[in-house]
Amino acid sequence: MRVAYSPIYRYRLPPKHRFPMEKYTLLPEQLLYEGTLSESQFFTAEPLTEEAILRTHTEAYWSKLRTNTLTAKETRAIGFPMRPELIARGRVIAQGTLDCARYARQDGVALNVAGGTHHAFADRGEGFCVFNDIAIAANELLHTGEISSALIVDLDVHQGNGSARIFANEPRVFTFSMHGARNYPVRKEKSDLDIGLPDGTGDAIYLDTLRGHLPGLLDGLRPDIVFYLSGVDVLATDKLGRLAMSLTGCRERDRYVLESCRDRRIPVAISMGGGYSERLATIIEGHANTYRVASSLFD
Repeated sequence: MRVAYSPIYRYRLPPKHRFPMEKYTLLPEQLLYEGTLSESQFFTAEPLTEEAILRTHTEAYWSKLRTNTLTAKETRAIGFPMRPELIARGRVIAQGTLDCARYARQDGVALNVAGGTHHAFADRGEGFCVFNDIAIAANELLHTGEISSALIVDLDVHQGNGSARIFANEPRVFTFSMHGARNYPVRKEKSDLDIGLPDGTGDAIYLDTLRGHLPGLLDGLRPDIVFYLSGVDVLATDKLGRLAMSLTGCRERDRYVLESCRDRRIPVAISMGGGYSERLATIIEGHANTYRVASSLFD
């Protein structure tokens, strides 16, 4: 089981714009300390090529990122001040997800410590997302002929609006987003399958809903790969989530997705997505569970 990670993930924002970036340091340390992962399982990706960026994002948007000339309005939509170091970080994260997809096709599963930047559109960024890492990976693999179809299973609490728009006219990529109905973004895009959950949805209803839809998608589509966005902002403790899942329920969600893919021999590439619980330890535990489950099922 291979895991994408780089020190560049730990880029620190100015204090007033900071959200839980510390998890990118603490999560790998925790997984190594407890023995879930070994040093040899980590790899560092190179920066994503310009050619791969332009298979998903527009030339105009990439030019603004490259020259650091986004307008004030465009910068506000992303949510933090844009700097060259942040663009460099995004390129490494996106390449990490692409590399994970290739490792997953060999080994069954691979995980990126970051990623899940599903609010980035082809022509703009939103919601702390600059590049859409999963869209970039899917488009690159389709371009090279390594896959002919993909399924995005987006279980972050926020709808994957950027991914939905990017693949709106791409039948080879099916977008499935299960999210808080009243959460960000206020204006939803149309995924191939959207399931909006009411505020306060807990483990039982969440898991029953997932079990009612995922098998049919996997069996009906038979995708060459699944991209799984495993955000832990579905937890009841999350400051932005508005759902009511427990750590146990969130872990069972991961187990169900990964077992469903493994049993059908469909490779799965995982990006971490969001998590904004008050206690950093809760965020780390939620994300660490994804790795523990993957290790137990695929190693």
